[in-house]
Amino acid sequence: MLNNFPRLIISATQSGSGKTTITTGLLIALKNRGLNVQPCKVGPDYIDTGWHALACGKPSHNLDSLLIGADNLPKIFTDAARDADISVIEGVMGLFDGSRNGHGSTAEIAKILDAPVILVVDAKSMGASAAAIALGFREFDKSVNLAGVILNRLGSASHEKLIVDALDTLGIKVFGAIRRNDEFKLPERHLGLVPTTENFSPDVLQKICAAVENQVDVDALIDVARNSSPLETTPQSSKLEA
Repeated sequence: MLNNFPRLIISATQSGSGKTTITTGLLIALKNRGLNVQPCKVGPDYIDTGWHALACGKPSHNLDSLLIGADNLPKIFTDAARDADISVIEGVMGLFDGSRNGHGSTAEIAKILDAPVILVVDAKSMGASAAAIALGFREFDKSVNLAGVILNRLGSASHEKLIVDALDTLGIKVFGAIRRNDEFKLPERHLGLVPTTENFSPDVLQKICAAVENQVDVDALIDVARNSSPLETTPQSSKLEA
């Protein structure tokens, strides 16, 4: 049986590009629109899923083809997303980073779930090179549905225009352009983000949400998710908690 599961993946060119910050803000923005949002995370990470849960008030599910097996992922995802209006899946590391042949990568999950990918590009200290990087990601594996990009850590309006114009010439859609602002950066340490149980400020989440609302086309992202291809489901499948 085929069913619609509106979904999208927030990926990035590399770790530290702002995936979790943008995903968290997007989850809040979607919840504020009255949508039932299901968050997910590629890989076994438990810290990012904690931020997801704070953002939308429900557990985030891990999608890990290395530990769970690629054949099991569609059922795990559809069971988790069955009652959701939209699912947002945060990637791991860079889009194509995984073990040999990309196993366990966000790109692999995107292909297994036939999910559109939004690529976060950290544009700090970059001009048109940011467009060249996005082009490389689009062309590297055309079986990945790269729907467009969100530019992060831009310095000014002229900085934004320079990169957006370059992306326009390549036919790469820009869904958001977020200015550099350390006030809404999630707390980090040398191994990654700090768990929410150690360092949580509701003010930070609201600042992140405000940035996403003001600088990302959230409604366009909803349209991308809703245009995802139907997925096969099995009746009376049991819910698996991550």
